[in-house]
Amino acid sequence: MTDMGMRRRTILALATGLCAASLLPASAATPAEAFIADNIQKGLTILNDRQLSDAARGDQFQQLLLGLVNTKRIASFTLGQYVRSASQSDLDEFAAAFQDYSIAVYRSYLSRYAGQSLRVTGSSQRAPDDFIVTTVMVDPNDRSGQRPLEVDFRVRTDSGRPELVDISVLGIWLALSQRDQFVAFLAQNRGDVKALTAHMRQTAAQYR
Repeated sequence: MTDMGMRRRTILALATGLCAASLLPASAATPAEAFIADNIQKGLTILNDRQLSDAARGDQFQQLLLGLVNTKRIASFTLGQYVRSASQSDLDEFAAAFQDYSIAVYRSYLSRYAGQSLRVTGSSQRAPDDFIVTTVMVDPNDRSGQRPLEVDFRVRTDSGRPELVDISVLGIWLALSQRDQFVAFLAQNRGDVKALTAHMRQTAAQYR
């Protein structure tokens, strides 16, 4: 074989290898990244499906979200120090109200990105069971040249499966912001968790 022929075969082999590599599944992605990529895109697809009625869209999004988010865990977190002094019955009522509130809030947040798709750009590990997954919302119709919006998701795996516990838009973490707001409300209302529960039900109704 001539040198030219060997070079052609080498180039062909390299090209074939590169093409094959590009067709491989993204097995290098972490479980947390795959969890977010798959499920948040499913949520966007549901919210963008105009063939569904508003009621059906809401029901499907709620069922998806309840499988991803441990709302009871986040509810306890948002009460701050007041979680220790509240009765169990008050905590249970608050957790139920917080679940309805969270579904309304997450739907409101993600509905802002109608027509866009989610692209995972990486992740960082805070602890063995605690991850931050970095994503961008890609708008196929945007010709402005501006950087796509970064949306980050915090994923915990200490329960035996991935769970979404917080979302950050423009650097503001939702659960952390909620905790600050709820603790301030409770400080002004003598730590009355019942009052906060009623307030959350009113707020959730306004989101709908």
